Amino acid sequence: MRITYDREVDALYIRLLEGERQCRTLRLTDEISLNIGEGEVLVGIEVLEAKEVLGQGSVPTVVLENLSAVPS
Repeated sequence: MRITYDREVDALYIRLLEGERQCRTLRLTDEISLNIGEGEVLVGIEVLEAKEVLGQGSVPTVVLENLSAVPS
């Protein structure tokens, strides 16, 4: 899993599966979209206006619980 944030456009992307994949986009709201891959597998989540949607005006802190770090 990889989480990236683009400050210029205030967009957050959570990539659940690595690698190139053909996806269709399912819009949940104007700001939140899901990328669905082959076999209806959730590949990623895009959040536009991330500061407002997730952090009430700032990028939220990410806390990982019960996960081990994986070397890149």
